[in-house]
Amino acid sequence: MSDDQPAREPIGEDSRIEALEQRLRAAHEREIERNRPQVKGTDASYRLGNRVLAELLGGLLGGAVIGWVIDLFAGTEPWGLLVMLFLGIVVAFRNIFRIANRPPPDPS
Repeated sequence: MSDDQPAREPIGEDSRIEALEQRLRAAHEREIERNRPQVKGTDASYRLGNRVLAELLGGLLGGAVIGWVIDLFAGTEPWGLLVMLFLGIVVAFRNIFRIANRPPPDPS
């Protein structure tokens, strides 16, 4: 054997490997597009609705608990609960109005 010619010819790029790489890139791009959120406004509206609900329930429950504790220690049976429940409702609606009057976030 002489050193002039190699025993084997170098293997060239196979067209099947190139086609496979193209298909993998295309599948990866489709997967990225599929996992991207479709509608951004829906998620923001859902979060806003949850925040309004939390404000409303927090005001009602917070006022009721504080009023009950005041009634428990002061002995003013229904009045502490009623007054604090009313104040909790007022605070909850004030916070909801503040949320509603806030300008929408910039979509960019």
